[in-house]
Amino acid sequence: MNLSTRISSRDKKSNLYYITLVAVLCIGSYLLGVWQNTTVNPRAAFDTSTDAPPCEKFSKTTSTTDLDFNAHHNPHDPPPSTVTAVSFPSCDAALSEHTPCEDAKRSLKFSRERLEYRQRHCPDREEALKCRIPAPYGYKTPFRWPESRDVAWFANVPHTELTVEKKNQNWVRYENDRFWFPGGGTMFPRGADAYIDDIGRLIDLSDGSIRTAIDTGCGVASFGAYLLSRNITTMSFAPRDTHEAQVQFALERGVPAMIGIMATIRLPYPSRAFDLAHCSRCLIPWGKNDGVYLMEVDRVLRPGGYWILSGPPINWQKRWKGWERTMDDLNEEQTQIEQVARSLCWKKVVQRDDLAIWQKPFNHIHCKKMRQVLKNPEFCRYDQDPDMAWYTKMDSCLTPLPEVDESEDLKTVAGGKVEKWPARLNAVPPRVNNGDLKEITPEAFLEDTELWKQRVSYYKKLDYQLGETGRYRNLLDMNAYLGGFAAALADEPVWVMNVVPVEAKHNTLGVIYERGLIGTYQNWCEAMSTYPRTYDFIHADSVFTLYQDKCEPEDILLEMDRVLRPGGGVIIRDDVDVLIKVKELSKGFQWQGRIADHEKGPHERVKIYYAVKQYWTVPAPEEDKNNTKALS
Repeated sequence: MNLSTRISSRDKKSNLYYITLVAVLCIGSYLLGVWQNTTVNPRAAFDTSTDAPPCEKFSKTTSTTDLDFNAHHNPHDPPPSTVTAVSFPSCDAALSEHTPCEDAKRSLKFSRERLEYRQRHCPDREEALKCRIPAPYGYKTPFRWPESRDVAWFANVPHTELTVEKKNQNWVRYENDRFWFPGGGTMFPRGADAYIDDIGRLIDLSDGSIRTAIDTGCGVASFGAYLLSRNITTMSFAPRDTHEAQVQFALERGVPAMIGIMATIRLPYPSRAFDLAHCSRCLIPWGKNDGVYLMEVDRVLRPGGYWILSGPPINWQKRWKGWERTMDDLNEEQTQIEQVARSLCWKKVVQRDDLAIWQKPFNHIHCKKMRQVLKNPEFCRYDQDPDMAWYTKMDSCLTPLPEVDESEDLKTVAGGKVEKWPARLNAVPPRVNNGDLKEITPEAFLEDTELWKQRVSYYKKLDYQLGETGRYRNLLDMNAYLGGFAAALADEPVWVMNVVPVEAKHNTLGVIYERGLIGTYQNWCEAMSTYPRTYDFIHADSVFTLYQDKCEPEDILLEMDRVLRPGGGVIIRDDVDVLIKVKELSKGFQWQGRIADHEKGPHERVKIYYAVKQYWTVPAPEEDKNNTKALS
């Protein structure tokens, strides 16, 4: 072997040693770094206090971020929120029918004059309950519509007072484990169907011109229940009073209803909302207090709308003995009503047997001329918003209709004529056509209608129960805007309470009524005037963003949980950051749900949270528990 070959061999060995040394040092440095930056829990392998899988019990907590290998074109939930989970305990069983703003004890603080104490009085925020209202023991999913019109579970509304008090009037019967509703009423012992037929012989209920109605002092809402088959949707209301649970019965039947009373503040509806108003022995003193209650009916009636009165004092000449009142007293009451109706420029259409019907004028051309003779009531000031109806004082004045040209016919409809139902639903409403709502053009209205058809179609893919015919009946839209959500469901066997928040940018409730839909005003920092477990499904579009600086999201969720039935569905549409917080909070209500992408895809900030309220009730009564133990 020559010299050059030996030198080359040594160089190769030196290089190999050098490479090996460098490799050892690198590996050593890496292991040292891992050791310094890793904290191992020496007790983890022996920790039996958690239900985590064995592999998780040996896990190490590092400062590195986990890699996400999910396919982001799928609608996966956003990353976990840092919101601390909050648990909301169950309220006491005695509060299973709690209505925060119609509390009997709180009402005693207010005046009896004009029944002010019975109207809406909400608790201060520090007084509001922070617990979940439980369903009564034995609660069951209500019967499906249309069967529910005639039957409800006793366990859901465990009150038999009306079955005794109204036994001879066919309001409601109790048999075994359920209530039956024969459709009777104080003034329609033959049933609501026959009573409505009688009305239909006096005015046309079938041509689509009458679509929205209001029933004052509704009882168990049989009048509204039977109008539904005639494509007339009725807003029924009654106070929470000695007739325990009358509105609750209506809601269990799947009939639109609210707790309410005519007292000192306006009804929570816009002007020119209803095609028909009805009172069947509703005990409202129409002729008293300067006729202020009839003036409120006039405000909410559409031009050309009807007011129907049955019961005292109508037909008093034949019925006065049964009513246990004097003829003079009843005659005076009817005279007062007739005088107030004339002062409102109403025309008496007919009085036959127990029914009397008046009609509001189509415009105020003639009525303004009459003011020169009839000084009272005066027209309300033109700077007063007739649609303002949230804690707004009821005034003894005549709400002026929108102006029409004096050369026009007396049947020219002030504010614009609405189409007959069903064309009315998707036709551009007069308030939009007239430009009453800034920024909402006819084109924008039509676009919104189409948009909600697409959105509801997407919702049905997320919540299959929304797409299942008959699964839901009573629906709530917490921020309805133009009523597009409800309009997209018009062919389904559902009704929607369209809420326009008083904080909304535009007061659009009048538009919703012009479409032939119903709704109410609401401040979502307060409770609704309804019973627990009213709705099968709740839709909330941008509600939490709207109230971000006004009240806490948990307060809104507590109210949503109160009015939602066990097993009911929720869809909340909002900014993704808001939804992450809402989703985390909703775990404390026993809701199960997930966040999905916007219908346009994953790149939109607005996402959709859909959830289901789990079934739970108050525990079984103590005596039942003891019996169970004895049997075992």
